[in-house]
Amino acid sequence: MTDTIPAPEGSVATRIALLSGPKEAQALAAATCTPGLAADPWSFDGDPGYGPGASLADAVPAGTPRQGELPAEYREADAAELDERIHRAKEALGSRVVILGHFYQRDEVVRHADFVGDSFQLARAAKSRPEAEAIVFCGVHFMAETADLLSAPNQAVVLPNLAAGCSMADMADADSVAECWEQLTALYGRSPATGGMQPVIPVTYMNSSAALKAFCGENGGIVCTSSNAASVLEWAFERGQRVLFFPDQHLGRNTAKAMGIPLDAMPMWNPRLPLGGNSAERLLDAKVLLWNGFCSVHKRFTEGQIERARAEYPNVRVIVHPECPMPVVDAADESGSTTTFGKRLLLRPPGAPSQSVPKSTW
Repeated sequence: MTDTIPAPEGSVATRIALLSGPKEAQALAAATCTPGLAADPWSFDGDPGYGPGASLADAVPAGTPRQGELPAEYREADAAELDERIHRAKEALGSRVVILGHFYQRDEVVRHADFVGDSFQLARAAKSRPEAEAIVFCGVHFMAETADLLSAPNQAVVLPNLAAGCSMADMADADSVAECWEQLTALYGRSPATGGMQPVIPVTYMNSSAALKAFCGENGGIVCTSSNAASVLEWAFERGQRVLFFPDQHLGRNTAKAMGIPLDAMPMWNPRLPLGGNSAERLLDAKVLLWNGFCSVHKRFTEGQIERARAEYPNVRVIVHPECPMPVVDAADESGSTTTFGKRLLLRPPGAPSQSVPKSTW
């Protein structure tokens, strides 16, 4: 039985299919979104990329793996046959396999998942199935890596689509972060200040590679999720004078701003420029150094879209993820993690008034 939040009618996948007529496809082709939103996976896995929905402007990192071609028997099978084959395979394997499906997956994937949730939630859920020999993670690279970190030595983590990547996670690689760290420690020094405060504490978002999580552990840092980012920053400020936050600038900025940190104390770090494109003086005055990374999907949301929604639906309730740009978060009614707001929306009875959640509770 799947441990999940019930899927509402008219899921994202269903709506995409309904919006994929000739006129919609033509309009989509002229936008920044991949035209193949409703295509089958094998229709777009032939070349390296991030799949449907990825921005056409996303640069594919060097070394991006390519998904091997699926046998014709799978590509040519209809949905009912594929569904039946998966059911039979799960019955035959029983407790030897556990399937993890991210919230963002399509309906035909989610219906077969044993657990549905966000990335870290799923990695932890897999720990409840120690008898499973294989953990099938229907997500992207960093998610499977996290599950692998938490799994037992006798368990194998399987990523069904080797080409499934995250553009944000790829914006901060181990070499670039190490170079940044060398420049910062040359400027700040490595010795604690009076009271034992470290010059800078590295904090990486869960949406990053295992190499960067290890980097933070080796250098007195920590990993955060979108749910506990504020608590993690508080932890870091108890131990350090400032924070290097990567790879998502928007989560870092929105969270730090809600904590009262001024914007001029949050310079951006561009890994392609000396000192990240900043003066030494600005870096010395910084409280949070924001890596120049972002989610290519969340970056598409704008204030104008919110204004239009409010004009067309006066009682609309706008909720956004903190990976969205700051103006979008400021214009919304609420902001929070996928899990937090998914549960709040599903638990609120139809027609019930909106219950605002202060942004300070992120």
